[in-house]
Amino acid sequence: MNVLTDLQPEELEFTATCPKGIEGLLAAELRDLGAESVREQPAAVYFTGSLKLAYRCCLWSRLANRILLRLAQIHVSSAEDLYEAVASQPWELHVRPSGKLWLQFSGTNGEIRNSQFGAQKAKDAIVDRLRRQSGTRPSIEKHHPDLTVAFRLHRDKLDIAIDLSGDSLHRRGYRTHIGAAPLKENLAAALLIRSGWPKVAEAGGALLDPMCGSGTILIEAAMMAADMAPGLTRDSFGFERWLNHQSDIWSELREEALQRQGEGLARALPEIRGYDADAKVLFAAEANIARAGVERHVRVSCRPVATFKVPSHREVKTGLVLTNPPYGERLGEQEALRETYFELGRQLKLEFPGWSVGVLTGNPELGYATGLRSHKQYQLYNGSIPSQLLLFQVRTQAETSAIGTMEVRLSPEAEMVANRLRKNLRTTGKWAGRAGVDCYRLYDADLPEYAAAIDLYKSLDGDLYAHLQEYRPPATIEEDKARGRLRDLLRALQSVVEIPRANISIKERRRHSHKAVNKGVGQYQKQADTRPGFLVGEYGAELEVDLWSYLDTGLFLDHRPVRKYLRDISSGKNFLNLFCYTASATVQAALGGCKQSISVDMSRTYQSWAARNYRANGMDPYRHQLVEADCLQWLESAQQNRKRHYDLIFLDPPSFSNSAKMRGVLDIQRDHATLIRQCMRLLAPRGRLVFSNNLRSFKMGEEISSEFEVEKLNLLDKDFQRNPRIHNVWELRNK
Repeated sequence: MNVLTDLQPEELEFTATCPKGIEGLLAAELRDLGAESVREQPAAVYFTGSLKLAYRCCLWSRLANRILLRLAQIHVSSAEDLYEAVASQPWELHVRPSGKLWLQFSGTNGEIRNSQFGAQKAKDAIVDRLRRQSGTRPSIEKHHPDLTVAFRLHRDKLDIAIDLSGDSLHRRGYRTHIGAAPLKENLAAALLIRSGWPKVAEAGGALLDPMCGSGTILIEAAMMAADMAPGLTRDSFGFERWLNHQSDIWSELREEALQRQGEGLARALPEIRGYDADAKVLFAAEANIARAGVERHVRVSCRPVATFKVPSHREVKTGLVLTNPPYGERLGEQEALRETYFELGRQLKLEFPGWSVGVLTGNPELGYATGLRSHKQYQLYNGSIPSQLLLFQVRTQAETSAIGTMEVRLSPEAEMVANRLRKNLRTTGKWAGRAGVDCYRLYDADLPEYAAAIDLYKSLDGDLYAHLQEYRPPATIEEDKARGRLRDLLRALQSVVEIPRANISIKERRRHSHKAVNKGVGQYQKQADTRPGFLVGEYGAELEVDLWSYLDTGLFLDHRPVRKYLRDISSGKNFLNLFCYTASATVQAALGGCKQSISVDMSRTYQSWAARNYRANGMDPYRHQLVEADCLQWLESAQQNRKRHYDLIFLDPPSFSNSAKMRGVLDIQRDHATLIRQCMRLLAPRGRLVFSNNLRSFKMGEEISSEFEVEKLNLLDKDFQRNPRIHNVWELRNK
């Protein structure tokens, strides 16, 4: 007896499952294969047709995960209902009592609250029925079962289906070697279809992947171009051990597919080539390419993104660049990857005018680092990771000249941010121009939900840079929403300020666990992106800034008026700069005419940075000494020499420090009185101490005001006046 006789074999009901985001593509593919009554659902497509159609879908679908044949849909509300519903099915017509069985169960309802419990009940029903009829029961085995049954319970409706696929259809069988972050084969196929590869291939265009990894995109592209059925490389399908398997139909379909494959591989295929900077991963790619049978048509080479160009060995005029670069999860990784994306964009613009480009990324912000504007974006899932396929069209030089600067299309939220940036440019930007200030803060969390600071830097060479630094979002803001707001800020900035994406540095402050933080990390910790710094001008000084390598840039912009004040009062004085950072204040004091100076900081990195600042401004290292030391210990040692010889001292400690190089812990609110007294003992009779800190809750101790002459200074420029508590400055003299 054939169970399909009772199921109207030309109108069987099927479900094709797939990754989220490609349901529409799968529906179109199934229609092309002959499916009827096609209906999309999240991560699935329902359709009707014959068993021959189901076989064809298993063999030819490039997008599906599984093809399920629905046996029944039954109302169940309890465990007893579930057992009876499953036991009522004629399982003896699907699997031998001595065979191997596997079950997949998903979903719950009010009574069946655990899918594992549901699977147990369903298994009992099947084996009990078969045991009652034959005295034998099937074994339960996950690997290579004779029958896989899929159950789905939703709102008291139980779908019972046979999995015709066996192993997931995305496992073609050619990929025995994979890279660190493998792209599933059916997702790679979806990327190719979304990017227009079938039409590009038909027109003879090339397919290039500059970061090909284990070669999945390349192999799928070759299989499409050669008309190769993706199921031909598999060892088996689930239906082959099913009692209702129609071997004659299957043999006919396989023979047809083999004939089409032979004809396809005999043709001259378009250029399909991949590159990767990791030679080791290319060994895996070559093995996979050979196993897929496309080694005559797909080639890979070891080459970094910075040298990516159109192949010269064959006349290739145009085509598609499609790639799935890494996207990173940690700040350091993302900063390093921005350089990779930037290099990719630069090479695309330089070498590939007129080409189409597709980039799949789990961090769309990195996609913007290419400097290209995507005209289409598709939401996809790479496994469980929300991702975007960004499609670009690289414009020719003529097109670029004709259209001029492209405007960035903004969401309503990003447009709101852009309006604020435009307003700030009209006010703060004009002030900076009049004041001769080349580096200033354009935006500082003006809109509370967009909590970040944007600083603009103009180099001595005339290039414009931006430093976008996110403030740590509160725990109530979801991570995805915080990232979306950061992207809005970036897009708004690009639309308002004419600045290349490569000249924008982004520092993200992601939430971390509450584990203890190691000493010595933070502003001193080097990031992964190590592009060189550049010089900027400030009141005649030339100062080095680095927007990429560290959390801080080497120049605190809110201290600008303090540095100018020190310059104005330093003529003829001996100057001491404690916690000097990159010694930009000492540079200004030297240009203001101070006779000699000592600048103390414990960081070797910043001492080296300060030395470069000194050289850039022609400062005499004998008159202006740099001392690598813990300022707390240095001050204690200096107390032994009671000669008061510093006319001007600048004390600018951090709010808190527990560096591994320090003997103790510095808390500025607790320790400021001690620090101030030590400095005052080093002042010449008419000397001045300028004391500065950025602790917004700081309060000067009353005992200091009684011991010394203390004057609060208002030293904030226009770009920081929105939040006057950002910086505290006092001038102190001995009474």
